[in-house]
Amino acid sequence: MKRALITGITGQDGLYLTELLLSKGYEVHGLSRMSGTNNELLGIEGCDSVILHQGDICNYESVLTLIEDVDPDEIYHLAAQSRVASSFEDNFQTFRVNTDSTHYFLSALRRLNHKSKFYFAASSEMFGRVTSSPQNEETAFNPVSPYGISKVAGFQLVKMHREAFGMFVCSGILFNHESIRRPKDFVVRKITSTVAKIKLGLVDSLELGNIDVRRDWGFAGDYVEVMWMMLNRDRAEDLVIGTGESHSLRDVLDVAFKTVDLNWGDYVKINKDFFRPIEVNEVLADSSKAKQILRWSPKVGFNELVQTMVTNDLEYYKKNG
Repeated sequence: MKRALITGITGQDGLYLTELLLSKGYEVHGLSRMSGTNNELLGIEGCDSVILHQGDICNYESVLTLIEDVDPDEIYHLAAQSRVASSFEDNFQTFRVNTDSTHYFLSALRRLNHKSKFYFAASSEMFGRVTSSPQNEETAFNPVSPYGISKVAGFQLVKMHREAFGMFVCSGILFNHESIRRPKDFVVRKITSTVAKIKLGLVDSLELGNIDVRRDWGFAGDYVEVMWMMLNRDRAEDLVIGTGESHSLRDVLDVAFKTVDLNWGDYVKINKDFFRPIEVNEVLADSSKAKQILRWSPKVGFNELVQTMVTNDLEYYKKNG
């Protein structure tokens, strides 16, 4: 039986990845910052079998001990300060969590001469203000946020350890991915949950920042499959993962409000306070390499994704008010 360690196991990606690995017969270990109880994994079939550990990814000795105790075959390093706006407010913490922790895991694996395969959750925010479109593995990074910069640093650390020390370590450059498990302070889930509340008369408006930004949005459940595929190859390689389709927040609003038969223009208010200090106007994935070598393609389309999120939020607020 293979043994996997997931950092950030209670996040959106961690939950979907846990489900996937359990379905494949893995022994799953997770690192939790919270209670360390399996209540955080409720709703996942087989969650009682998941072994949770409490530890600090920003402490080298804690990371070293964790790897020794778990002795994993695969490590999925998903834990991150992933809110771009928050990274401007506290960039020191962003670098501690996103860059330092990655360095600690890589250094611990090297020090222990451990053969675990290592996956790092990189981000399309590394491309920033893009110089060419769509973006693939050869596109230059031009990050414009502390979050994006921290992810570039983590990405380069992974690449250096692979090339210099022959370690099986790789990065998935994942473009925006959403689901019903996304926290409500991320913009797409903010939209779908507020649309549900508007439909039920619980609130009367939705405040957003720049609705003209365009992103490549996919389904998180599709993307964790790629993470597993990347660590189950004979060769470690960094890959861009996305749908290859660009949509604006206006498109998200169109689909979300139409799902409940409303016109978004009657409810949406623009708040300049929500604009980023430096805006990334558009990113678009070229995942042709991943599709070729992994034979992977996304299963859930943009409209289905947004509609499912709205429907789920509507059912939730009908039951819980």
